[in-house]
Amino acid sequence: MTEAMENELLQELQQKIGYTFRNPKLLRQALTHSSYANEGKKHGRNNERLEFLGDSVLSVIVAKHLFLTYKDIPEGELTKLRASLVCEKALDVFADQLDLGKYLLLGKGEELTGGRQRPSILADAFEAVIAAMYLDGGYEIAQKFVLGFIPRDLDIHKATPLADYKTALQEIIQQNREEKIEYVMVEEKGPDHAKIFTAEVLLNSNVIGRGEGSSKKQAEQNAAREALRLMGYDL
Repeated sequence: MTEAMENELLQELQQKIGYTFRNPKLLRQALTHSSYANEGKKHGRNNERLEFLGDSVLSVIVAKHLFLTYKDIPEGELTKLRASLVCEKALDVFADQLDLGKYLLLGKGEELTGGRQRPSILADAFEAVIAAMYLDGGYEIAQKFVLGFIPRDLDIHKATPLADYKTALQEIIQQNREEKIEYVMVEEKGPDHAKIFTAEVLLNSNVIGRGEGSSKKQAEQNAAREALRLMGYDL
């Protein structure tokens, strides 16, 4: 990826998150995986230290939000709810909403093995972005960013408040052991830095949903969402 392409992607991401960095190098570092940084000294620092800080900032923001919003909920329930919002699965969903994988700087090996869709990498990068915003703009900026991903209609009796359409569809299909679903990429278009993927979800070889996305994971989630909608489930 050329420097011009990197700068273009950084600008695009800043538009998505609604914040312009005074120090864009912080955002670039937040998106730099260790595999990329290790390919040569010219690539600079990776996002691991920022991920460490972002984890703590995220926890404080979510804890404060839950404490002030759900005033009659006991500590034990608040703890479970917070855990559900800061775990890898939740952060992967948040990152997917931003299509964060598109903006990552990955080493060649990580790129070839699907690093842009790997939940652990996306979750760490999301936390690193939080830290970058915190360092660049302060707590209020980071808080506004994080709370934009927290659903307003949290089910306080469940520890899984986030929409994961693939999991939801799988749980429904598994009720009948004879049924089987699979996801197939049927189309890939656009330049390398701005690809659009199209996925279909098949039930026993029959197409039951189709979706597009700027990552394979996002396309599969959208295909599952369409399948659920066509099956009559309220999304």
